[in-house]
Amino acid sequence: MDWQEMLFQGWTGMARTIFVGTLAYITLVLFLRISGKRTLAKLNAFDLVVTVALGSTLSAVLLQELIALAEGATALGLLIFLQYIVTFASVRSKSVAKAIRSEPTLLVRNGSFCHDAMMRQRITEDEIMSAARSNGRESLDEVAAVVLESDGTLSIIGKPR
Repeated sequence: MDWQEMLFQGWTGMARTIFVGTLAYITLVLFLRISGKRTLAKLNAFDLVVTVALGSTLSAVLLQELIALAEGATALGLLIFLQYIVTFASVRSKSVAKAIRSEPTLLVRNGSFCHDAMMRQRITEDEIMSAARSNGRESLDEVAAVVLESDGTLSIIGKPR
């Protein structure tokens, strides 16, 4: 086992990583700016997959010498373009939107837990109570509804005072 080779393979590889990494990063930032705020919004499951794929692609461009910057930039651009097309279609078509995004789920109604919905979504009473407290509610008596949004956040709707 060659420990020196495992720890340091030479300045050429380091220089390539710095040069290509910087250009790939700039390319990714430019593509994200061009694609708009929607790409950077709170993540639903679809957006999370695209974000992970972007990170994986950037990592591959940085660390694999067989991948040229032009190929990496094309892959990054393709992922962002495909996300743009899918989100464009989902805004204009309810069926596409339904296939891409999950629907919000009612977890509490008029201060009572909706246990079947909680079981399906794998949410505990403690998690809901924590969200209610974070929203300034001391008990469920002050809550009209709790909704699990498609991005995984809990929305607390208070009762009128």
